[in-house]
Amino acid sequence: MDEGTLLEWKVKPGDAVKRGDIVAVVDTTKAAIDVESWVEGTVHELIVQPGETVPVGAVLATFAAQGEEPKAAKAPPVPEKPEAKKGGKKTAGEKTTEAEPAPAAAPATPPPVPVGRAKFSPAARKRAQELGVKPESLTGTGPQGSITLDDVERAAKATPAAAPEKSRAAEMRKTIAAAMARAKREIPHYYLGETVPLAAATAWLAEYNAGRAVTERVLMAALLLKAVASAAKQFPEVNGFYRDGTFTPAPAVHAGVAISLRGGGLIAPAIHDVDSRPLSEIMPALADLVQRARAGSLRSSEIADPTITVTNLGEQGVEEVYGVIYPPQVALVGFGRVAEQVIAENGAIRIVPAVRASLSADHRVSDGHRGALFLAKIRALLQEPANLAKAEP
Repeated sequence: MDEGTLLEWKVKPGDAVKRGDIVAVVDTTKAAIDVESWVEGTVHELIVQPGETVPVGAVLATFAAQGEEPKAAKAPPVPEKPEAKKGGKKTAGEKTTEAEPAPAAAPATPPPVPVGRAKFSPAARKRAQELGVKPESLTGTGPQGSITLDDVERAAKATPAAAPEKSRAAEMRKTIAAAMARAKREIPHYYLGETVPLAAATAWLAEYNAGRAVTERVLMAALLLKAVASAAKQFPEVNGFYRDGTFTPAPAVHAGVAISLRGGGLIAPAIHDVDSRPLSEIMPALADLVQRARAGSLRSSEIADPTITVTNLGEQGVEEVYGVIYPPQVALVGFGRVAEQVIAENGAIRIVPAVRASLSADHRVSDGHRGALFLAKIRALLQEPANLAKAEP
């Protein structure tokens, strides 16, 4: 993806900004992304205005460092053919520092009309775009005049929406196709599979969840995610990025979670530091991520830095899945449907809940032997679920 549309600024000139603060909202074919600042300073000038579509790598704003009196310096020109890469730039006075890029949107998506001071929930903003409702036509009935989903739906019924040039779902499918075609063209995949018994994990979860409120219970999906992250920490060749002919292992495991969107398509934002967080934190983080992804509200860091992806087909899936690696990552772990299977163990036959785990890995970075050990580690960890519940030291 090489373009993004600025929906709104969350800051204005003169505002003090800290690292991690949300400074803008940018539209993509999959979600409205909250763009975080990766520098600290004071907002000097907003270069791009809401509604403008700019290439990845374009300067969005200039910052002044603490105590700096910025000169009236103009932003560097946007390159004619920018590369779609992680590092966009924001200038801080005379200095230029790396920052999160504006996530891309499909060029064919019509830019939204600037909203001004009206407050939109991310879900309402996304729905207005889908229905072709103009923001200036809306009257907010939410808290402090904010615009809600009901306001958008009511306006859409009163005024028929104009047909968009191309549906968001079609544009999303086009983006996914381009990324997956690149992955299969550039990455020499190899694939491995392993049956993982889940009798111990299922029994432990039942005991763990007994007496807990529904909102505090842990699902099998969180346990599988923790097992992958814990194993990846011990096998760094599956956790990192391959760029410019060189592999760089990641210091932490930011697990990308493949989430199917209600309108069609797929997105895989990250839960950060899964390897070092306790299971009690991973489950609510997973539930929150799925909810926000489907509402079209994600942070730029969640999109930019997954170090390994996990896809889980769940109860309605099939027994096995072999995914396509998302570059520049080098591995993807898949889990099929948990189902009762016949397992031979210690000379006896048992029928136990089990799942088929798979690994898609980059042969430029690892080989089948190490990949097999990685999958075997996942299996072993899931036989001792109580240990997975703890935070890593």
